Amino acid sequence: MLATVNRMLVARGRAPMVLADIRPHVSKGSRAMCGAAFPELSPQAREALVPEFLQVYAEELGRHGAPFDDIEAMLAALEAHGSRWGIVTNKPEGLARDLMPLLGWQTRCAVLIGGDTLAERKPHPLPLQEAARLLGARIDDCVYVGDDARDIQAARAAGMPAIAALWGYRLDDDDPVSWQAEVMLDTPAQLLDPAHWPQLGER
Repeated sequence: MLATVNRMLVARGRAPMVLADIRPHVSKGSRAMCGAAFPELSPQAREALVPEFLQVYAEELGRHGAPFDDIEAMLAALEAHGSRWGIVTNKPEGLARDLMPLLGWQTRCAVLIGGDTLAERKPHPLPLQEAARLLGARIDDCVYVGDDARDIQAARAAGMPAIAALWGYRLDDDDPVSWQAEVMLDTPAQLLDPAHWPQLGER
């Protein structure tokens, strides 16, 4: 994300941003990141930058990032216990799917739904409902982990237990308590402790 906005800035003769400046806007999507990089532009002008952002992002995909610490250990623990996991994101599905082999997740991720996969995207519950359907799982036997209010809103609307990931990308003035997730966790390592996961429906 940072490399993308910085390529756009440098191409216009402007100074690059630092990670701390773009990080709070990442979970809000490409429009929010364009707004952070070009705050002087009108909403319409920022919207016009979105196709360029997505094109540059596709070129930078997987070159700079890595999973958060302990995420790989958590996924391995889930798989060792026979649980399946997937991804529901508002990122375009094509970009999310292209990232999977770069992380070694292409055969491990059981379901992937992007922001353009369905007629609705988060905070609408449909993406989570469809993910559960594709997994053949009950809604209340799934848990959704997200770092944005829209993630928790979608889970609550779907009737799916949710964990608020406080290590993720959010604005300084966000209030995760108001999201009303079943659980709030400070670090990915806490996901390795089953005691931190919400109670699921009866199997």
